[in-house]
Amino acid sequence: MKTLTITSDHKTQIIDISSEVKEAIITSGVKEGICLIFTPHTTASILLFENVDPKLQRDLLGSLSMIAPHEDRYTHAGGNASAHIKSARTGASITIPVINGQPFLGEWQGIFFAEFDGPREEREILVQVIAS
Repeated sequence: MKTLTITSDHKTQIIDISSEVKEAIITSGVKEGICLIFTPHTTASILLFENVDPKLQRDLLGSLSMIAPHEDRYTHAGGNASAHIKSARTGASITIPVINGQPFLGEWQGIFFAEFDGPREEREILVQVIAS
């Protein structure tokens, strides 16, 4: 298993981790199987998302903010209830196929870490490649 550590710079942010995941798959030596990408944080997510137009990332963050606005009154005392709700809606992990030692993604797909409670100096992402 490979652990990636990243830094987020904003309260909410989407960070492309496709190249880091690809490198983890290549160095694993697995030619055919699956790759699980997981974050152990309850205020962040792992997403498959469109990787060409960065405006879509802003649209996604804006849409999630309409579902769980930061300004809303929540009973959670931590001040970050909206981040927990956004993470629960989008998920902590994804699984992708590994074919010929490469991640199998659609033409427009990328792998992203979504930060909902930043900025943070250290966020973990676990990448497990499993042979079939």
